[in-house]
Amino acid sequence: MRGILERRCSLKKTSIGGQAVMEGVMMKNLDRYAVAVRKPDHEIEVMTDEYKSLGSRYAVLGLPIIRGVVNFGESLYIGLKTLSYSSSFYEEEDYEPGKVEQFFTKIFGDKLESVLMGITMVISVILALGIFMVLPFFLTNLMKGFLPSYSIRTLIEGIIRVALFLIYIWLISKMEDIKRVFMYHGAEHKTINCLEHGEDLTPENIKKYSRLHKRCGTSFLLIVMIVSIVVFMFIRVDSLVWKFVLRILLVPVVAGISYEFIRLAGRNDSKIVNTLSKPGLYLQYFTTREPDEEMMEVAIKAVEGVFDWREYLRAMHNGELED
Repeated sequence: MRGILERRCSLKKTSIGGQAVMEGVMMKNLDRYAVAVRKPDHEIEVMTDEYKSLGSRYAVLGLPIIRGVVNFGESLYIGLKTLSYSSSFYEEEDYEPGKVEQFFTKIFGDKLESVLMGITMVISVILALGIFMVLPFFLTNLMKGFLPSYSIRTLIEGIIRVALFLIYIWLISKMEDIKRVFMYHGAEHKTINCLEHGEDLTPENIKKYSRLHKRCGTSFLLIVMIVSIVVFMFIRVDSLVWKFVLRILLVPVVAGISYEFIRLAGRNDSKIVNTLSKPGLYLQYFTTREPDEEMMEVAIKAVEGVFDWREYLRAMHNGELED
């Protein structure tokens, strides 16, 4: 009977996703998200809020491929917002804003935080494009003299891109502060896995489950790197400038295709999908760590801020969930 229930739940995935923040976990379910943070006094603070996706408000933004681009932008925005919220508990008490911060506060007032998040998002995207898209392109272009095949150069470009990404992940995984974030990342995954396998959310149950999950953002980023190799193969223009411009313009298409795969992988347990998902899952061994019990408690609080897991399990065990 237990096996039947677990199989049923594995087919009926929850819509919950999340991310790790500073000393905490953010969980999102449909239009609601919650951030649970373990404060310096060891109490857990939970903040809940709503964010209605543009895809649900405008039908065209909910279409395949397009919805992936929209989802990525919204995830980045919510991620930065919740990260800023969690870090506010660990700011120095005697901190005083500098003259520049005071100047911008006078101009933007209460909207300063949103403005700063917007600037941070733009800078983050520009840096990511520069390091993982532009740099590999120009490095492989230097090989044009002794490697005339465009297809081979594009393949090498993709390999360089993936290598840079893996090096980046490896380097940040060595930072002490990031290690704790990765432990909370593991708590997030283990908690969702526990829920989707039909067990009560307790630290004892959660610790039994894997810290890997197919819907993880880490897997998404790796899939982006791989899909870009295939998409960029179709850029057949002689102009170096246009090759560069088209790569930048096609990034949203690459992100959209990658999102559709991650979305499919999260709902499908076929052997083909599971096999294709394995590289992203293996990468999560670097971006997650086994959490301690206190971290699992934080993840549970984050889930409870957006989802009635007890009612969900009751419905599942009574056979009331649709496949």
